[in-house]
Amino acid sequence: MAYTTIDDPTIYMNPVPYTGTEVTLSITGVGFQPDLVWLKKRGNTSSHWWTDVIRGVTETIYSNGTTAETTESEGLTAFGADGFTLGDDYAINQEDQVQMSWNWKANGAGSSNGDGDITSTVSANTTAGFSIVKYTGDAVYPSTVGHGLGSAPSVVITKQITAGTYSWNSYHAGLGNTYYIALDSNSAADNSVDCWNSTSPTSSVFTINTIAVNTSGVDFIAYCFAEKQGYSKFGSYKGNGNADGAFVYTGFRPAWVMVKKTNGTDHWFIIDNKRIGFNEDNYGLYANLQNAEYTGTAYQLDILSNGFKARDTDGMFNGSGDSYIYMAFAEAPFVNSNGVPCNAR
Repeated sequence: MAYTTIDDPTIYMNPVPYTGTEVTLSITGVGFQPDLVWLKKRGNTSSHWWTDVIRGVTETIYSNGTTAETTESEGLTAFGADGFTLGDDYAINQEDQVQMSWNWKANGAGSSNGDGDITSTVSANTTAGFSIVKYTGDAVYPSTVGHGLGSAPSVVITKQITAGTYSWNSYHAGLGNTYYIALDSNSAADNSVDCWNSTSPTSSVFTINTIAVNTSGVDFIAYCFAEKQGYSKFGSYKGNGNADGAFVYTGFRPAWVMVKKTNGTDHWFIIDNKRIGFNEDNYGLYANLQNAEYTGTAYQLDILSNGFKARDTDGMFNGSGDSYIYMAFAEAPFVNSNGVPCNAR
């Protein structure tokens, strides 16, 4: 049985849909003041906007591209106690267009962290296992950066935010420390020491190597995620190419799942529990593409009380013998902190 210390996952991570107005718009109902907000228009082509509390409001990076941070004066203009405020930018607040926000809680504006070779600024939520880390590269290979979580992160997503056009180079424990994979690309994982120096994150630091994650004088942001039982799970699985597809046990009913094939060129596919088409004919968004929401029937994941299961043979989720990594956050734990099973949907 999967016991947890987080009986209500929605106070740390919450998908919230909204409809654009193309005038100043306050989004509420998040349930907390978010420290990372990821926005995407569902109905037509637009970039994925990421804004966090350390870089500050109006400062945006796009997971479907490699460009550095841009200032979007009419983008996300304020974080609030129960959500956030948007300006009138067409990409994230188009009138009458359905939009999606995915929200995570860290720990506010952050503070200095000297655990690594490079001093970082860290906003860390140790309860939920999420931290936002800003650091400046020193071109010393390798170097370490403090992440503030007190436990080793299973996922580290990095992005340069000043100068250059580097990918969103990412560490995932399901791949191991000799691989990196780019969130902005459909490419397979790359077996190389280039990013992590074949070194896994520890309870205090992660290791960076080469200019892709450690260019001298260039600022980087990193989003670090450590597993918390009954709340988050970051792992890998093998596809079986069968309509009775692979089952992935998470220990909770997922609210949000992102899957990526690692031995081939398929996209990062995201489903959540708030969009039409949920379970099992899922509507999906691609983290690495500007595309509108996918509304077809080829990619089907069944969201269960204790995990998720592929329900078709497509290579996006379930190619025979293919390897996949995933990130998942809970809607509700399978068993709460008192040992009481939570009801399946």
